[in-house]
Amino acid sequence: MQDAIVIIPTYNEIENIEAIIDAVFDQSDKVHVLVVDDNSPDKTPQKVELYQSKYLGRLFLLKRNGKQGLGTAYVEGFKWCLKRHYEFVFEMDADFSHDPKDLKRLYAVCEEDNVDLAIGSRYVQGVNVVNWPLSRMLLSYTASLYVRLITGMKVLDPTAGFVCYRRVVLERINLDQIKFIGYAFQIEMKYVTYKNKFKIKEIPIIFTDRIHGASKLSKGIIGEAIFGVLQMRLKIILGN
Repeated sequence: MQDAIVIIPTYNEIENIEAIIDAVFDQSDKVHVLVVDDNSPDKTPQKVELYQSKYLGRLFLLKRNGKQGLGTAYVEGFKWCLKRHYEFVFEMDADFSHDPKDLKRLYAVCEEDNVDLAIGSRYVQGVNVVNWPLSRMLLSYTASLYVRLITGMKVLDPTAGFVCYRRVVLERINLDQIKFIGYAFQIEMKYVTYKNKFKIKEIPIIFTDRIHGASKLSKGIIGEAIFGVLQMRLKIILGN
């Protein structure tokens, strides 16, 4: 995994952070990790700082002033990476809902198949989620259908948060114009990538709900995704 970095946003992930960092580094001795922390009161960033001596020159920390949302965390992380040499930039959750062993598969799709955006998809081969209540499964799957209907994208899992971007995609996108912060951020990034005619490919993964820590899902995030999709489509139609 040459020239690759994994961005892991965190807020109160003290129970997961050491294990997820170790698990990522177990996949390759070349991969780097950037933790973007929103001033977690549980001292997640302090734990990362202590851990940096274990992975000197490979583990980095971007500390922010407070809880500002997933989307802005990734955008700041992208900008940090673009100032450096990385050619492959991953998004990944800290809570093991994304299996670190799948990092190599996503990387291979981009590096060997010349794909610009590789997506770890829950829905490309049936419905592959573990420990989700039926209500959340239906919400997620219905949201995916809704996004495809409104946007015309062929992506089966548009809210997926386990992805690998080639550098050229992040350079082409105007990151300052990415406006959404929750699930809508994931949709917006894929939609902008799609509209710029980059090559996108989904690979099947198994998504396992977190065991430790609290979910960050909220009604506000769901609402942003529902109305955000309409806003994105209207913006394209109106040429703004």
